[in-house]
Amino acid sequence: MQMADLFVGLVHYPIYNKRMQVIASAVTNFDLHDISRTCRTYDVKKYYIIHPLEVQRQIVERIIGYWQHGYGSVYNPDRSDALNRVCWQPDIAAVAENVRQLIGQEPYIVTTDARTYPNTVSYQFMRRKMQEGTRPVLLLFGTGFGIEANVMKKFDYILEPVYGSCDYNHLCVRSAAAIILDRLAGEPWWEK
Repeated sequence: MQMADLFVGLVHYPIYNKRMQVIASAVTNFDLHDISRTCRTYDVKKYYIIHPLEVQRQIVERIIGYWQHGYGSVYNPDRSDALNRVCWQPDIAAVAENVRQLIGQEPYIVTTDARTYPNTVSYQFMRRKMQEGTRPVLLLFGTGFGIEANVMKKFDYILEPVYGSCDYNHLCVRSAAAIILDRLAGEPWWEK
């Protein structure tokens, strides 16, 4: 089955903190490791860590370097393989441009949120778009308490929130990424 090339970005700025102030969140080791492994599982072409600060880029490169060139590459080659898809970019525009250069087409920019917006779409809608394979998809996840509202308005689509079986709705980004990537790029288990 034809599928659009899929790229993932983890946005650290501009995002909200719990007081709804715009901040830059710190890169975490868990987000690098866990989301890169999920991206590898679902054949994501690149996983971008999006952060404007040079010191955060250095942290990302140091962690990746250990697992690709240091003892970590021998100790856990699977993790090294997953981290091969990770790269740093300073902002969302740079990521979109990188995807355009790699594929030769503008990507659909899609994000997620625990809230709904006028351009919120279902997972079925986005999965069908990906199956059309006409344009690459850049799927963005926000850290903290979500991506800043004015930035959200610029995206092509926003996926509906992930709901559980109760009213609690505050997944960690690693869990949300795994669920959403499975919904969009996983095997169609419901057809079996």
